[in-house]
Formats: sequence, structure tokens, C-alpha cells
Amino acid sequence: MTDQSDKSSLPPDSALNSAPAAKKQAPQPNPWVEGLQTIGLSVVLALGIRHFVAEARYIPSGSMEPTLQVRDRLVIEKISYHFNPPRHEDIVVFWPPESLTAPGQRRDAFIKRVIGLPGDVVEVRNGEVIRNGEVLTEPYIEAPPDYEWGPETVPEASYLVLGDNRNSSYDSHSWGFVPEENIIGRAVVRFWPVNRVGLIDD
Repeated sequence: MTDQSDKSSLPPDSALNSAPAAKKQAPQPNPWVEGLQTIGLSVVLALGIRHFVAEARYIPSGSMEPTLQVRDRLVIEKISYHFNPPRHEDIVVFWPPESLTAPGQRRDAFIKRVIGLPGDVVEVRNGEVIRNGEVLTEPYIEAPPDYEWGPETVPEASYLVLGDNRNSSYDSHSWGFVPEENIIGRAVVRFWPVNRVGLIDD
């Protein structure tokens, strides 16, 4: 009897299970927060790509004509020089020596062609560039240089650079050599104007 009365005092199973547990609703994402996170991630990725991988550059002058024209837009890749040094005839973007920038003036990057590597002896004579005793064949230049320069030996960890428009280029023959750490990257692709899109021939 005692067992029966004890059992009758318990609520039936149906009563215990009749009220389903309330489900917790997941918090709704804030579209503004999500948007800001997406923008922030995009900015970080863009800055990372620009700093370590590649960036776009604009040609403001005719110092590299006829190879590069004013208002050409290029892709500059930055990866290869982490593994291999610049080569002869590479077209490189670099920071000029600090002595060329006046106090308070913005320091703009230059673009030129690598003519001398560390240890090379280079001179300009009679309209020709001579490197290590050999006259260079340069189908890419606008006209033969009308100046004399050298001979000089390119120092270690430095490069001699000249513009393809030899007589209208502010380059190594005017101000000296480019330190290796100043080199930003190598010009590889022209993406503007449309009619000249393509790889840049060194």
C-alpha cells in the first residue's frame, strides 16, 4: 500500500514531458559590425599584398621611353628579389638616395634599367655603354647617350641604373649607385593603356 501511495503522488510521465524546453535563440549578427570586419580584413590583405607581393605604379616621365610611356601603369612584383638578386637589364622600381630629396619634400620612387651589378666596371664612351670591356647591344634605348661617364666599378650591394631615354634621364650617371635595400621590385606587366597591355620585355 505504501508503495502505491508513493507512486500516486508523483506526476505522470506525460506531465513531466508536456512542456518542451525553451530553445535559446542565437544572437543575430549586426550587419554594421560584419561590414566593418569585412572592410578591415580587405584593407589588411590589400596592404599585405602591396607590401610583400606586388603593387601598381604610374609612369610620370619620359625617362624610360620608348620602353615605357608617360601615363603607363605597371605591376611591380616584389617576391623574386627575396630569392635572387636583380639581373642585367631588369627594369626596377627603387627609392632614390636620400640626398636627392630635399627636407620636407615627398620622396618618390624611380624606375630605371639595371646596367651594372656589383663588381661590374661600367663606362659610357662615344655613344656606347661598355660593361667589363664589352660594348652593350641596346635595342631598347631612345638614342645613344651624348655624355661621357666612368669607368667606375659598381660597389658591393649596389646597382648602376640608367633610363632607356639616355639623354633625358636622371639616373646613376648623374647621382651614383642604388643601394640594394632601396630596390622595391621589378616591373613585369603593363595593364594600362589597353592597347599596350602585356608583359614588359627586359
